[in-house]
Amino acid sequence: MCNLYSEMSNVEAIRNFVQGFDNAGTNLQPYPGIFPDYTAPIIRNNAGRRELVTHCRWGMPSSSQALFKAATVRADKLRAKGKEVDFPALLKAEPDGGTTNVRNTSSKHWKRWLGVENRCIVPFTSFSEFNREAGGDIWFALSEERPLAFFAGIWVPQWTSVRKIKNGVETIDLFGFLTTDPSAEVKAVHPKAMPVILTSSAEVETWLTAPWDEKMQRPLPDGSLRIVARGTKQDGPPGAPAVPL
Repeated sequence: MCNLYSEMSNVEAIRNFVQGFDNAGTNLQPYPGIFPDYTAPIIRNNAGRRELVTHCRWGMPSSSQALFKAATVRADKLRAKGKEVDFPALLKAEPDGGTTNVRNTSSKHWKRWLGVENRCIVPFTSFSEFNREAGGDIWFALSEERPLAFFAGIWVPQWTSVRKIKNGVETIDLFGFLTTDPSAEVKAVHPKAMPVILTSSAEVETWLTAPWDEKMQRPLPDGSLRIVARGTKQDGPPGAPAVPL
């Protein structure tokens, strides 16, 4: 499961890769460490056009089943303390930090967002898979230079939920990206999954325009990725200045 990635490219590099999007004057700052439930840049299909935005938060809505289970656990703990529980109210206020990675695309929960109208691409230059025995965060990229690539993503507009109890109900745009079986080099670190990665303009165009096909959810060929860093919560090209967390 990928829960940390880096995006150190710029609008010009993205435009050389992806045609026909509106950035509405948006410039990109360095993002050496992007964490769940933080905002990050995506290029999304929206009302028949493509646009680059930076205000979407990473983490799609969790399933109703997952929220029900979480609320049930919380209710049981409260009852164990002798407190009365209004379960419908508890469930309505159950915090949902979001689901960053989408794997089971046969689920009814995800199928509603797999159409072209909810497609997006997520620019990145490296991503981390965590393995404590291997040194913590293990960063992968296409090469030491960390060239631009994209995760195959989906997004949902103006979703209303409680992300954090302290903030209460929020209505926000959300995104996540697909995962699949890992390639050999990722499997050695994280055997369960890796992000679905798009490395060419043709692949990006297919993802943003073509009807859903399960074959889109596939790993990179073995040998496409290399480990570029270990044990850090940020990553960037060699010599790039660190940005405070």
